[in-house]
Amino acid sequence: MATGWNFHELYLWHDTGNAATFFPPGLTIEPGDHAENASTKRRFRNLMEVSGLLEHLTTVASVPIDEDDLALFHGRDYIERIKAMSAARGGDASHLTPFGPGSFDIARLAVGGTTALLDAVVSGKVTNGYALVRPPGHHAERDRGLGFCLFGNVPIAIMKARANHGLGRIAVIDWDVHHGNGTQQAFYDDPDTLVISLHQDGLFPLGSGTLGERGEGQGEGFNINVPLPAGTGVGGYFAAFDRVVLPALARFRPEMIVVCSGFDASALDPLGRMMLHSEAYRALTGRLMEAAQTLCDGRLAMSHEGGYSASYVPYCGLAVMEAMSGIKTPIYDPFMVSFCDYPGQELLPHQEAAITRAEALLDRL
Repeated sequence: MATGWNFHELYLWHDTGNAATFFPPGLTIEPGDHAENASTKRRFRNLMEVSGLLEHLTTVASVPIDEDDLALFHGRDYIERIKAMSAARGGDASHLTPFGPGSFDIARLAVGGTTALLDAVVSGKVTNGYALVRPPGHHAERDRGLGFCLFGNVPIAIMKARANHGLGRIAVIDWDVHHGNGTQQAFYDDPDTLVISLHQDGLFPLGSGTLGERGEGQGEGFNINVPLPAGTGVGGYFAAFDRVVLPALARFRPEMIVVCSGFDASALDPLGRMMLHSEAYRALTGRLMEAAQTLCDGRLAMSHEGGYSASYVPYCGLAVMEAMSGIKTPIYDPFMVSFCDYPGQELLPHQEAAITRAEALLDRL
């Protein structure tokens, strides 16, 4: 089993500037690091090297996509606006999505990295793989950037994979702590794309990711949101996977599974209030690998989204990569001693109720 790995140094050169987490600095806000900065991804990549796992992976090179490819999802006016601002001093893609000079080309490279990974999986060069891209993409909508995302990395990669390889049914699982509104929008009327988002209820974007957003037209029933209460831990996520995600995949029978992989549902993340740890991500990856092996010859591709704890994202990422590759490294997660013993890691009654409500959506699939 070959596992692919996509990364490019330029991903880390995407400049989100100074901020107080994500608000622009001013006379009442002292400047600091923007939440979406390069450190979490750099440290993830560095731990992969230190662990020795990187040398066992198959490198998948990044190739920037062109503007016609961006237009598979995004409007031409939006593309031109981002391009013009990037050629000058940078700007904001719409709402809390700052970027600096050159970010247009870096974002094209990020979409290209995700596209190249899907191509490698579909063509059989690798069985599965991970694209550690930046900027992220699952919030980007057709005509605006949002939530640190410029372009829809996963939607465009899927559209390219269909055009190049004639793929039919594709399932997207989004385990980022924030709702994947952009990916939802891209496939909202598409019966050939099952989109499932597990996210903290009501977190971001506000009012997005409700149970009632089920798709429309021929795509009705093929969009499933699983809004989980703040504080959900391992028990809640495992129950959501076992009772919603895996049964939905079994009914849909995709030809490929794609994951929008954010690690901001972890217990140390500053922008989420969930309690997952690295072993939980390892177990969730294992569940998806088993489903992929049964349903689609193991074809599983992940593209990086959020995750804002520079201390903890690397351990979550390494656990996922160890699971995908089947190689256990000598690195251990020093935080596990604490996180396993957090109160409330088990499935709680209010989480059970939320999952039961989401489970009812399977009848419409």
